[in-house]
Amino acid sequence: MTQSEFGIFQERQRGSFIRLRTMIWLRWCAIVGQLTAITLAQKLYNLQLELGLCYLAVGVSIVGNLIAIFVFPENKRLNEAENFLMVLFDLLQLCFLLYLTGGLHNPFTILVLGPVIVSATIMTLRSTIIIGATALALVTLMVFFHLPLRTEQGFIMRIADVFVFGQWIAIIIAVVFLSLYARQITEEMNSMSDAVVATQMALSRTQMLNNLGGVVAAAAHELGTPLATIKLTSAELIEELSDQPDLQEDARLIREQADRCRDILQSMGRAGKQDLQIRSAPLVEVIREAAEPHLNRGKDVLIDAEGFDENAFDPPLALRRPEIIHGLRNLIQNAVDFARSTVWVEAAWTEKTVSIRILDDGPGYPTNMLGRIGDPFVRNRKTERDRKARPEYEGMGLGLFIAKTLLQRSGAELSFANGADRANGSSQRRGAIVEVVWPREAIVPPILPKGEGIGENPSFQA
Repeated sequence: MTQSEFGIFQERQRGSFIRLRTMIWLRWCAIVGQLTAITLAQKLYNLQLELGLCYLAVGVSIVGNLIAIFVFPENKRLNEAENFLMVLFDLLQLCFLLYLTGGLHNPFTILVLGPVIVSATIMTLRSTIIIGATALALVTLMVFFHLPLRTEQGFIMRIADVFVFGQWIAIIIAVVFLSLYARQITEEMNSMSDAVVATQMALSRTQMLNNLGGVVAAAAHELGTPLATIKLTSAELIEELSDQPDLQEDARLIREQADRCRDILQSMGRAGKQDLQIRSAPLVEVIREAAEPHLNRGKDVLIDAEGFDENAFDPPLALRRPEIIHGLRNLIQNAVDFARSTVWVEAAWTEKTVSIRILDDGPGYPTNMLGRIGDPFVRNRKTERDRKARPEYEGMGLGLFIAKTLLQRSGAELSFANGADRANGSSQRRGAIVEVVWPREAIVPPILPKGEGIGENPSFQA
């Protein structure tokens, strides 16, 4: 899948997946907690609070929730701007309550982290930075500006300045660290989710093409008999209508169109068949099928096969599964993209394993990226030489991720290295090396007893 085809996943709005009802429910929880804290502070500890302003702050949240409930449908999903405004409002409302109840002398100041973490999880980087900066600014202002907490006797409840400073530092660090932590984890989850979707789309497309080819082949087979009948009948009509040139010409046209239908179906039938007989093929042919789109791209793709076991002389059959072919195709494409002139595809087998190794004479993998190969959306900073050599290439690592995911699904294990890191047969093979190893039973179809058929071809269903 190309970068342009995958753009839809990169351009999506992070905040456009949250339902309004979810945000309303969370706000109701906050409202209940705030009212409970105000009531207990007044009734249980006899603290003298600005109750009118406190209830005003909570009342604004209640009115906002009621408006959202009655104006908007329950299944409404918030866009980025709406999410940002709701979280910003909650942050301002919370900080106003903290200002009325002692500022940083109030132990509930830690709740400022809530809106910041929510923004880091569901919003874009710009919105997260604005929310985080607003929280840091308001917390800093509350160090100097706040209404003190007073007891019934008029005493001011406050903690030592050193603890106020420590709490301020702790909140600043928590805001920065937890927002970065939450955002990084969310980014990785989103990237992995998008990459898995891309993998499924690639496999689905390959499977769809295979199924389409099979349907065409079945249609060509089923229509062969009626077309042959039409052709035979039209040939007889041509002979019988020799004394009627006009009707004979119509019969000749019918035969020509029947031949044309036969040729079209035959050409379409070459796209592929869902036939049990061709669900497996010699290993070299499976590799050649995977490499076929890249054989005429100006690089030599050399395919070699040999057994590593003295008892395994004959090349085994391999399953022609879409994930195997598509995965190998992506690996070969990557090698052709970066090779200077030649790509080698080496197949080997033993009694227990089947392996395919793809090598090239290119620059190899960047050393600092070797441990991350196969992760989605991995970008490596391009040098000026790379930009001149391949100005059109903008790699995301998605192709290798798709290949790795598909091949691992088929039971393979993959390893990535550079030619300089491994001994190989030619000094030219100093570029990237990818080795794919299957247990033999995962890729080689079972050998049927002599005389036993492979079964009836499955019928195509719409």
